[in-house]
Amino acid sequence: MCGAEVKSLPEGVQRVAALLQASAHPHAPVMLDDAARTAQQAADALGVSVGQIAKSIVFRRKLDDAAVLVVTSGDQRVDEKKVEALVCGGKRLGRADAAFVKASTGFTIGGVAPLAHVTPVVILLDQSLFRFDELWAAAGHPHAVFRLSPQALQRLTDAPVADLAVDAGEEQQALARAITLVTLRAQTVASAADVPSPCISICRMNARTDLCEGCFRTRSEIAGWSGAHDDSKRALWRLIEQRMQALQA
Repeated sequence: MCGAEVKSLPEGVQRVAALLQASAHPHAPVMLDDAARTAQQAADALGVSVGQIAKSIVFRRKLDDAAVLVVTSGDQRVDEKKVEALVCGGKRLGRADAAFVKASTGFTIGGVAPLAHVTPVVILLDQSLFRFDELWAAAGHPHAVFRLSPQALQRLTDAPVADLAVDAGEEQQALARAITLVTLRAQTVASAADVPSPCISICRMNARTDLCEGCFRTRSEIAGWSGAHDDSKRALWRLIEQRMQALQA
């Protein structure tokens, strides 16, 4: 890629292209016709399996407000507990909103590259990436991607490799336990003088559903519970039961 071509790219892609060029990486960023904000969109556009998309997930480390970027295969979900065990010193990971992602990486969500960040970022690679000979990663813009091998990704990021994906069997067991406990509590709502809280002391937000894994409420619903009237609480209980049924379908 010549200098004129680099200068015509969006700023974030220019940063990625410059780092790849300086690292003698053989594959420059490619601009897609349509945005590839999700792993599936990227896979469809490139004609590859979704697992070959190296997706970057950003978390906020509560200990020091540092950005933690986990790169995993597009067909996997990140297990936050595994990440916390490696980088959080017993503390918790927080959710990274769009502003935090932009400020820490210099990229917008949907185009976060695994390298060329504007601030120091803690980077971890999931071992599921090494199932493939060829990967595609975001290159600093929702329309931009670049090709590389898992080994090249590790070399370019100098990041450790670990098992960071959710175990599907364990996830289903945990979901079943939570649904059982919340369902038992739901049976007391109709006769209770004070509407009971759905909380079963499992307080973790699911990044895929944006619901608490212990009570199946959103953050705003959890925050508003104490100030809600009983009719609103009962209505929320009905919504929770619907969500649990959908999760079991």
